[in-house]
Formats: sequence, structure tokens, C-alpha cells
Amino acid sequence: MAASGDARPSASTDLPSDEVEVLALFARGYTIERIARALGISERTVRRRLRAAADSLGAGTSVEAVVRAVRTGLI
Repeated sequence: MAASGDARPSASTDLPSDEVEVLALFARGYTIERIARALGISERTVRRRLRAAADSLGAGTSVEAVVRAVRTGLI
């Protein structure tokens, strides 16, 4: 399990800016509701962007996606 988690796809640094923005706010401790208000988007869109970012980074959760984004210097 850890071996596949260590592989970082090269596309991870190519996340769309909207996904990076949501990840960065989530990393700062913003709730999904607060992120949605701050960006003027729906909570569903926030969740969708977090999921897409996690998938791109090969992470199982949003928290794991934040860890990977920090480790790779994405955020």
C-alpha cells in the first residue's frame, strides 16, 4: 500500500489552479462551507475539486492529498 502511495504522478504538478486553490484553503483549515463562501462556489463544487485533486495526486482522502501537495511543493 505504501509503495503505490510513494509514486507521485508527474501530472500532480499540473493540477488546475482551481483545484490547487481549494487544496490550499483546505490545508489552512478552512471547512468546505468556508471555502465555498470564500470562492463564491457551491459546497458540491468544493468537494468535486478536492476529490479531483486527490485522484490526480493518487491520494485516498483530501487530507492525504494535502500532505502530498505539501511534500511535492504544490502548495
